[in-house]
Amino acid sequence: MTRAADQLGLTQPAMSNALKRLREVFNDPILIRTNQGMTTTEKALSLQPEVRKLVLEMQTLLEPNQEFQAQDSRRVFRIMCSDYAEATLLPAMIKRMREEAPGIILDCLTPSDVSYQDLEQGHVDMAINRFNELPASFHQKTIWRDSFSCLLNARNPMAKKFNLKTYLQAQHVWVSKTGMGVGLGVNPEHQSGLGWIDKALEKLGHKRQISIFTRHYTMPALLVMNNDLIATLPTKVAMMYTTNAELVLKTPPFSIPEFELKMAWSPLLHHSSAHRWLRGLIMGTAENLKNV
Repeated sequence: MTRAADQLGLTQPAMSNALKRLREVFNDPILIRTNQGMTTTEKALSLQPEVRKLVLEMQTLLEPNQEFQAQDSRRVFRIMCSDYAEATLLPAMIKRMREEAPGIILDCLTPSDVSYQDLEQGHVDMAINRFNELPASFHQKTIWRDSFSCLLNARNPMAKKFNLKTYLQAQHVWVSKTGMGVGLGVNPEHQSGLGWIDKALEKLGHKRQISIFTRHYTMPALLVMNNDLIATLPTKVAMMYTTNAELVLKTPPFSIPEFELKMAWSPLLHHSSAHRWLRGLIMGTAENLKNV
């Protein structure tokens, strides 16, 4: 209570009186004394995101003309991005950021580092991923759509006769990590839980033979140097390795639905001029890469 009073420029008795009024308004203790000190109640925790939103809106109202000066900023932006986004989007985005705002610092987090609560409370500025679902309160925007391609060694016998039959006879590299939170090991027997590629095969009544499971998109190109492995990857990732004469790209011998790469952010940050600049940087970079 004393530390909170200091932060707000109030005396400790004034802070206690404010807490008393809050307790009367919400008919809730708000803070309870425990062995660990003052602990927030469930009601207080539920109010927290709404209060943050109101404070941010008030700041925007009081400072309507204060625009973010990217070229002079030393701000740290925290972005959670999947390995896919990190491989395809971030290099070009960082190049542009270094040109426009060399003082800005970027902290890149993995999906395992971040929870939806971190994002909702504004502790993380942006999440860039392939989301199956998002909390309704989040803002989101599609960055681009991507298809799938098959990457394999040019000496792989399948390269000369690439069809569904040979695809199913081959050994495969599986790569994915799209969810948020700590990842768990996959079960090869549960095909429906392995993602878009295996769901598409399952609809045809087929199942591929997966030998390697990885969560990093830099790995498949190294792994398929073994001439008995095939990696089915997002096309933008697979295209990164077309300069390697030892590798070839093939169109999958069955239909796989495209997927969307999205960015998502907290409503607490939606009106921030700094955040608007970040969103513009991401979408501007994506627009330049869409046809690559």
